[in-house]
Amino acid sequence: MPEPPYGIICNHLKKGEVIPFLGAGASLSGRPPKAKWDKSRVTFLPTGRELACCLADDAEFPSSELSDREDLAKVASYYLESSDRPGLVSHLREVFDRDYQTGEVHRFLADLSVPLLIVTTNYDDLIEKAFTRKSKPFHLVVHPTDRKELAASVLWWKPNEKEPNDYPPAKLPLSLRDVTIIYKMHGSVDRRMKKWDSFVITEEDYVEFLARMTGQSAIPARFMLHFRMRRFLFLGYGLRDWNLRVMLKSLKVTLAKTEMETVGTKLNPAVPEDGLRSWAIQYQPSELEQMLWRARKVNIYDMEIDDFLTEMRKRM
Repeated sequence: MPEPPYGIICNHLKKGEVIPFLGAGASLSGRPPKAKWDKSRVTFLPTGRELACCLADDAEFPSSELSDREDLAKVASYYLESSDRPGLVSHLREVFDRDYQTGEVHRFLADLSVPLLIVTTNYDDLIEKAFTRKSKPFHLVVHPTDRKELAASVLWWKPNEKEPNDYPPAKLPLSLRDVTIIYKMHGSVDRRMKKWDSFVITEEDYVEFLARMTGQSAIPARFMLHFRMRRFLFLGYGLRDWNLRVMLKSLKVTLAKTEMETVGTKLNPAVPEDGLRSWAIQYQPSELEQMLWRARKVNIYDMEIDDFLTEMRKRM
């Protein structure tokens, strides 16, 4: 497999023309090799599979098959039925409301001098912490999945503010100018006020979110224009999970609808009809995942995220 085009990615990053898209693997940056996660002695975040097995043990999940026990969305749905939403959220808070160390990916992005639109499906606060430690302001936008009265809204925290404002995604008055935007697509733990926890985690959560994406009522409209005009850099994602594959497909469809329905907006004439080329860094992707990435016009590179970022720092 060829090396990533470091110079090309660096040039686009410096111009603010790349949207970093952080998956679960990005939060494992810096984790000791072969280290096993233990919820009683937590020093680093669990993988999705480890979290699923933890929930399965507590809920007495009826299947002993690893393919079932390591399916986080399926196990979370069973946990919800065995307990309730507050019980599930409380368990997740115990995992994510901790002072974990930021990884190289979070520090790398916080060191960049241009404002970025950073998208993540992670629940932890590591990317926010990295920006805070650098004293760099940022806007935070989160989907409030666990607040039914706000189910059709997004929450927006302005820089350094403790309380958010809620807006319908189509009316969020926020564009990327001189301050980075961190967009947490699948919710987040709220470690500051401890009352805005939100997790897209069960199968039902994913179905509802994807339905909203299809109906163009999930992602803020102004973000969709940035999605159309910028490249993506996927860090820490694999395409084995059905929800991610469907999300990327829905995103492509929604982008096409956005372009067709946008009136009076001058789109970048340099953007080809089938979109711009993007990149994904994934360690040991399967042949199927490589094929799936390429089918989505994403070049996939087999390497550790930290190794990729070490080389990127040299080039920057």
